[in-house]
Amino acid sequence: MKSYVNPGEQLVVALYVRNIKDSSEFYQSYGFEVVRDEGTFMELKWEDARLFLSAVPGTPPPPATPIGNMRVMVPDVDAYWTLANKMGAKILSPIEDQYYGLRDFIIAGPDGLALRFATWLE
Repeated sequence: MKSYVNPGEQLVVALYVRNIKDSSEFYQSYGFEVVRDEGTFMELKWEDARLFLSAVPGTPPPPATPIGNMRVMVPDVDAYWTLANKMGAKILSPIEDQYYGLRDFIIAGPDGLALRFATWLE
């Protein structure tokens, strides 16, 4: 299949959120950067990837069990593990070397989508 857009713009996660300020602050605290802020819509980036946050009135509270997770590859997952613990993140899966070649952990996000930080095992 031929690519016709920049790989960082091909698949974009778009979340409907209850509180765009709280959600944005959560992602920024882990290193996402704000690209665009239009009040009820925000575009954040992680390297070349994008995350859209849309404040939608009446968005229900997030489910008790996350609907899935968004993986973020980092050079030092242990540093993010330390950060997550310092910030009091709700840990869903502790840091561990995985059979699929990653060292990773998962924390709960504010809107029902968990966040997985990972580093390739050497």
